[in-house]
Amino acid sequence: MGVAQAQHLTGAGATFPYPIYSKWFQEYSQAHPGVEINYQSIGSGGGITQVTKGLVDFGASDMPMKDDQLAASPIKLIHIPTVLGAVVPIFNVAGVQDLKLGPDVLADIYLNKITTWNDPKIAKDNPGVNLPGDRIIVVHRSEGSGTTFIWTDYLSKVSKEWNDGPGKGSAINWPTGIGGKGNENVASLVRQNPGAIGYVELIYALQNKIQFGEVKNANGKWLKASIEGVTAAAATAKIPADYRVSITNAPGDTAYPISSFTYLLIPAKSNDPVKAKVLHDMLSWILKSGEGEVTNLSYAPLPQTLADKVLQTVYALQ
Repeated sequence: MGVAQAQHLTGAGATFPYPIYSKWFQEYSQAHPGVEINYQSIGSGGGITQVTKGLVDFGASDMPMKDDQLAASPIKLIHIPTVLGAVVPIFNVAGVQDLKLGPDVLADIYLNKITTWNDPKIAKDNPGVNLPGDRIIVVHRSEGSGTTFIWTDYLSKVSKEWNDGPGKGSAINWPTGIGGKGNENVASLVRQNPGAIGYVELIYALQNKIQFGEVKNANGKWLKASIEGVTAAAATAKIPADYRVSITNAPGDTAYPISSFTYLLIPAKSNDPVKAKVLHDMLSWILKSGEGEVTNLSYAPLPQTLADKVLQTVYALQ
């Protein structure tokens, strides 16, 4: 009984990678009888809180922890990048299937400066599209969220007014809109409300069959989110030794601009050697086997050179 108990791992955090994490954890458990992994997708903010308090064996976040958060944590944590994903602007506009949403337009919608779908700024990017005069209903996350961090990190890079105003963070003072908990709720709020716009990880748009817009990248190219676009965004990134990096608005004709790594937050040292062994073994399995499955759920795998480097970091954990 003691061993089975010791092999029960708990984790909490990001909803952005939840579809791939639940698949991985289930497969790993099936291949390793006696190992049970319970992951709660409560948002990156909650994941950081729970792992720093030692309430879970590992956390998960789409935003790297800040220096002061790492310094304040009683538990020394290591960032392990797992996959890359895209955040997409989803919309529910009557009669409209395809929509181009430029950086200035996205910022102005979320700043409450563009309030109807037939606004001249939206019309300019969408010639020939019959845009209704419906009021825009802005949807954002209600809790501390890594997806929000990615979205606002992007808006801060493309809009001076956003950068000087609401700024970037996992939880901010929104100028307008209604809140939904988790990527799941944001997706359903947009689906249920005609005129709504929101932001979710790509897989949630695909699974819920919600339209999502093309975004103009740093090189001025219009792109719909794709695995290839996310991979291209990561290609130019200079990855620091601790893996904490932002790849929003990356250069390159094919780079999708609202892309990000997502991380597992792993204690550098464990008081429970049995649990630590299972956790490290699971991380090794993810990097060696799990990465091959991510494109089926519309995530991008880690570049091979990075995966090799992260594996060495995992082997060095105690």
